[in-house]
Amino acid sequence: MNQRFMDTTIEIAENIRALCVQTFKTHFHEALLSGLCSDGAMEVAIGAVQALDLEKELGEVE
Repeated sequence: MNQRFMDTTIEIAENIRALCVQTFKTHFHEALLSGLCSDGAMEVAIGAVQALDLEKELGEVE
């Protein structure tokens, strides 16, 4: 693979990782504040990451 393709691929992957981590943290914190236990908050946060519209979100990053 050429270097430019690899750099772009890594940049996209890093953006996806950052988006997933931020989404998880935000929803986990909000769920805890709403009174859920840590297991419930974890489920909410995982669901939020799974529900991400990556096409929409990554379009906003570029």
